Amino acid sequence: MTEIKNNLPVIQVKGISKSFSGIYALKDIDIDIYAGKVNAIVGENGAGKSTLMKILSGVYHDYEGQIIYKGEEVKFSEPKEAQDRGISIIHQELNLIQQLSIAENIFLGREPQNKFGLVSYGEMNRIAKLQLDKLHLVVDPSTPVSQLRVGQQQLVEIARSLLLDCKVLIMDEPTSAISDKEVKLLFKIIKDLTSKGVAIIYISHKLNELFEIADCFVALRDGTVAGSKQMKDVSRDQIIQMMVGRKIKNNFQKEDVTGDNEVMKVENLTFSHPVRRGGFLLENISFNVKRGEVVGVFGLMGAGRSELLEAIFGLHPSLVSGEVWIEGKKVEIKTVKNAINAGIGLVPEDRKLQGLILNMNVASNTSLANVDKILTNGFLSKSKEAELSQIFIKKLKIKVSSKNQAVKNLSGGNQQKVVIAKWLATHPKVLLLDEPMRGVDIGAKDEIYNLIEELCRQGVCIIIVSSELTEILRISDKILVLCESRLTASMTRKEATEEKIMKAAIPAI
Repeated sequence: MTEIKNNLPVIQVKGISKSFSGIYALKDIDIDIYAGKVNAIVGENGAGKSTLMKILSGVYHDYEGQIIYKGEEVKFSEPKEAQDRGISIIHQELNLIQQLSIAENIFLGREPQNKFGLVSYGEMNRIAKLQLDKLHLVVDPSTPVSQLRVGQQQLVEIARSLLLDCKVLIMDEPTSAISDKEVKLLFKIIKDLTSKGVAIIYISHKLNELFEIADCFVALRDGTVAGSKQMKDVSRDQIIQMMVGRKIKNNFQKEDVTGDNEVMKVENLTFSHPVRRGGFLLENISFNVKRGEVVGVFGLMGAGRSELLEAIFGLHPSLVSGEVWIEGKKVEIKTVKNAINAGIGLVPEDRKLQGLILNMNVASNTSLANVDKILTNGFLSKSKEAELSQIFIKKLKIKVSSKNQAVKNLSGGNQQKVVIAKWLATHPKVLLLDEPMRGVDIGAKDEIYNLIEELCRQGVCIIIVSSELTEILRISDKILVLCESRLTASMTRKEATEEKIMKAAIPAI
């Protein structure tokens, strides 16, 4: 194995270009990656970050240019080949097999065997539990991945990569769905890895993280390198300028709501545990939402945040009890259709599995929840569908080659905009947003903040779940705090502080 001196890059990217349908996602990229360092890659959605990482990890092999790894030119034909050489990736869009267990996902393709050549499930579960313990994920390793929340699945992805003896670990938005507690733990693991000489390639839209963890960065813009520096030599505003080519105000503060027009009231909402008899995912939750109000929902992982939105939206009717009132009228929500008819829309936490049909195009995804409005004589009108999608492509600044582009080929942030477009097309009275900023760049985040403000001025109510406490404080009129399936605090933005919120979110010892 070729050794690399500390002052030389472990990976050199030379003149890498990659196109899709004749449109370049990357153009003449030159980047150096150093061992024992956290090498950050930043850029807006669609800048080419994930495309470059897929080239480095062997997902894409039809590209122009060279990759020099440990002094030798390499061209991986598949991810396993890259893994065998010591390059591993934690994808932003989770690549777990939902039907398999946590342990099976962690060991996929390298399962331990017993003396008879059969998979040793006992050994596999034992080692998997050790990996999960390192990440403080208290879940039985035999649990199917489909039963985990997105944040928990992200920790499983991390555990899988850490089990490999990798020399280069690519982390694509690793903290997008985990709590501050898990983030601190991950940073500790990263520092341990770099102290052993592992090169970390770290992609994140959370610039504050980069100043804490990264040694250097490269900024991509429109598929080209816009600049690179040591983190100690640059300011936040300078990084943003390189990324977007313009200044981002980033001083969003939602206007206060005036008036007292109640649009939604939730009373004694209870969500029974699907497996544990007598247990609850939510217990007796009550609150109301006024016209134009943003209600932020905060809690640690497993507190019941996503379950609250799903219960309101009618996704688990057999397990949910309680009452929902819209504009003074009690509504029965036993199906998603009931929720849509009542004027409720849900942007889910997992856009790939729950929000989009990836093989369909942008226009068809935009109209999914609104098909009855684009019919002519009972048949789907392609012209109406196209007109509807163009309105939201322009309004949300969705970066697409055309309305006919498959959603699976969009960046994560632009996929998120398509999900939002789908629900805006229904003209909702109440819009439920579950981690809407996950994997969204700083420019798009600013646009979504402004969109929320515009919707509120139009009288739409927003209920938003976010793991980012600063975001909750900035955007919410009222904040609900969940802890162990119960509502432990409700406070206005003026009453709220980080200390008050965290005190209500942390279980009593």
